[in-house]
Amino acid sequence: NLIALPGLPSPARTQRPLSLNTVQQDHQAAVMENPQSLAPKTTTVIDIPTETPVRDHIVWSLFNTIFLNWCCLGFVAFAYSVKSRDRKMVGDVIGAQTYASTAKCLNVCSLVLGLLLTITFIILFVTGSLMIPQMVRQHGGY
Repeated sequence: NLIALPGLPSPARTQRPLSLNTVQQDHQAAVMENPQSLAPKTTTVIDIPTETPVRDHIVWSLFNTIFLNWCCLGFVAFAYSVKSRDRKMVGDVIGAQTYASTAKCLNVCSLVLGLLLTITFIILFVTGSLMIPQMVRQHGGY
C-alpha cells in the first residue's frame, strides 16, 4: 500500500515504496533543509492613524456663488469653504470641521432660498402678476 502524508513527497513522485524508514529519512531531510520553520512565528502590527476626511464643500459653494447667489449667501459659503480647506492643509482638523459645518449650513440656506425665490419668480411671471403694475400705469392709475 502506498500512503501519501501531507508535507512529504508522494510515493507516485518518488517512485519508491513508502516505509517507516523512508518517512523518517524524508522528515529529517525536511527539518535539516528548513530549520526556521520550527521557530515560533511572530507578527508585528503597526497602527497608522488615518486622517479623518473633512469635506469642505467648495464645489457646492462655487455652484451656489455662480448660480444661486441670493443675498450673497453663496459667496459667504465659498469663503468659509476656502477657510476650511486652509485649516485642513495646516492640520487643524477641528477648525476645518467648524468652517466646513458653517459652509454647509450656508450652502443649504442659499440653495433653499435660491430655489424658493426662483420658483416664486417663475410662478409670478407665468401667471402675469408682474404685469399688473404696468397695466395700472397704462390705464391712468398713476
